[in-house]
Amino acid sequence: MALYAELHRHLGGSVVPRVLWRYLQRNDSELIQRFPDYSEFEDFYTRPRNTLDEYLELHTLVEGVQTAEALPYFIYRLMRGAYIFENLAYLELRYTPYLRTPEHLPQAQRIDRMAEIVDVVGKASRLNEYPIVTSQILCMHSRLPYEVNRAIVDLAAHHREYVCGIDVAGGDNHYGERLAEFVELYAYARSLGLNTTGHLYETREGCYAELLPYLMRIGHGIQIPLRYPELLKQVADQQQCLEVCPTTYLKTGTLEEITQLKTVFDRCFDAGVDIAICTDNAGLHNVRLPFEYENLLTYDIIGFKELQACQDAAFRHAFAWPYSQRPASLLNGLLQPTAVESDRDLLRL
Repeated sequence: MALYAELHRHLGGSVVPRVLWRYLQRNDSELIQRFPDYSEFEDFYTRPRNTLDEYLELHTLVEGVQTAEALPYFIYRLMRGAYIFENLAYLELRYTPYLRTPEHLPQAQRIDRMAEIVDVVGKASRLNEYPIVTSQILCMHSRLPYEVNRAIVDLAAHHREYVCGIDVAGGDNHYGERLAEFVELYAYARSLGLNTTGHLYETREGCYAELLPYLMRIGHGIQIPLRYPELLKQVADQQQCLEVCPTTYLKTGTLEEITQLKTVFDRCFDAGVDIAICTDNAGLHNVRLPFEYENLLTYDIIGFKELQACQDAAFRHAFAWPYSQRPASLLNGLLQPTAVESDRDLLRL
């Protein structure tokens, strides 16, 4: 049983379409009135978008239903699928806790409620039934006020039993006007000893070299080898890892063809820059991590030797994995595959 590490997966984008559709059905959501047939909903939920901003609007759909009460429902199914279908040994879940608090509350009260969300996610994701090592990355957001983002950094620092790092999300094309704020917040996070990653160099509009010195990993980062290869030596010297999520770039219109990623992998390998292959939004894409691997191999973007290097890099750069190399003890049978009759059985709620 091969065992993998997933470093870049969003809590909102982890909900597979059928699980979300059934939840919306049972809770009489208005969205179900628009899509009474599952196939129509799946098409709406998983089809490619024209831009990253349009794509990110789908996250708001899920964030609205991932309340403190509903999160255990979604996380249990997420962990079940990750263990049985993806053979994950390690998973970092990232999300913005503020966006899971009640919208009708004043900002100060929503900030206070964020700790509850972190606790709920932390407890719900630790299951003896599906023993994956998990931790959380809390995301600041490009469209949230400075006070909220600062509170997210403080929250991460005070909940290290569940949180392994921070991120900034919301579309890297929106950082420009507030770049000084995010530089300050990342410097503050590093002063607290927090691990850092960040959505950066994903799109042509999201390339901010000012943030690079504060990041231990780079969320996406594909524009560095594609458009700024002169930065690769700096990235290698700082031992930063790119979190490359292949399907995302087709879903957001960032790339036209998956074969364009061959330049990304070739230049990174030549420069000694590590890449961890990730899903980003496995549910939103309806694509799990092994299929990301298979796609890259099928299109001759990487070979099996390079795939192994990326899989090893994922464990090496994991913020909360306790070892410096792949988990040999797990490969020897600590985690046993679960016998199932069919995918349909696993999706039955």
